[in-house]
Amino acid sequence: MHILITTDTVGGVWNYTRELVTGLARRGVRVTLVSFGGMPSAEQSAWLEGLDGVRFLPTDFRLEWMHDAERDLVESARTVRNVIRDSKPDLLHLSQFCYGAIGGKLPKLVVAHSDVMSWHLAVHGKPPDGPWAKWYRGVVEKGLAGASLVVAPSQWMLGSLEDCYGRQRKTRVIYNGRTPVWFDPLARKEKYAASAGRLWDEGKQLRLLMEMERPPLPIRVAGAKALAGESARGEAKGVTSVRCVGELSEDAMRELLSRAAIYIASSKYEPFGLAPLEAALSRCAIVANDIPSLREVWEDAVLYFRKDDARSLRDLLARLDGDRELRLEYANRAYQRAVRHYAAGRMVDQYVEAYASLLAQRARAA
Repeated sequence: MHILITTDTVGGVWNYTRELVTGLARRGVRVTLVSFGGMPSAEQSAWLEGLDGVRFLPTDFRLEWMHDAERDLVESARTVRNVIRDSKPDLLHLSQFCYGAIGGKLPKLVVAHSDVMSWHLAVHGKPPDGPWAKWYRGVVEKGLAGASLVVAPSQWMLGSLEDCYGRQRKTRVIYNGRTPVWFDPLARKEKYAASAGRLWDEGKQLRLLMEMERPPLPIRVAGAKALAGESARGEAKGVTSVRCVGELSEDAMRELLSRAAIYIASSKYEPFGLAPLEAALSRCAIVANDIPSLREVWEDAVLYFRKDDARSLRDLLARLDGDRELRLEYANRAYQRAVRHYAAGRMVDQYVEAYASLLAQRARAA
């Protein structure tokens, strides 16, 4: 079996791709991997070294959700067509909607990792409008129409996608996964809570941390950079214990999570949430915004604060910080659920099943 996979180097899709491609290669599946969104750093691509049966073709074409991407999409689609012609894969696994519109008889699995329309609905309560939004909607609709199978990382994300673009012909939910042995659940915990995300991404809602009145323990936020005025705003509220530690290497992120007693999942838009999963595999107790997708993924393995409520978040952090037994109970609950339900091997197996089903359908139709 030979699969052409598209990915991006900007966010969590790259970690998802690492797990998927590594698992496929170990199962003897040949992979041609094409990346977009910027050239990967040496650290990002180090995992590809020595991986048998994987050909990697990085590009710096813009992604479909980026403004001014229209010309890049034309060129990147041409690149994908050329790679298909030269490498002759059996199936396309597409992490961007737009390439679902590429013609041909190959089966196309399109993964809805996230989406601008559903993000806007979750964050602002209404879809975006204007010329760019109209163009973007058209790109996504064409890509979905060309898909043989649409995969989402949660039932909530699939429902949100269909709310925005209508019912799809064939769909499947495959939850994301991470490799447990890459994380350290046995490290000695320290008195701090961790969180992660880009401060400018309103969907991650990291400003909620700055809105708390005097957090009960220090908070370290990875991947975030303070915006102008945020530090002063926080200090005015007494929130001097929230520290943005910036972009972290993979090893540094693992270290941060391994020693964090608590992880804060503050997102108001979260199709799945790889960062909370990594925290769970590091045996952090998780406090999460009470939104449907996080309820679906974690059920009773985490504690929920009232949706978008900084006071409720602070009260829950204080409760956990002051009750060691409760903190350990929820750290273990999160870890056990992560290992049982969201290990990378399970995710890879389900994708292989989906590939086999699509190829069998193609063979029957031939």
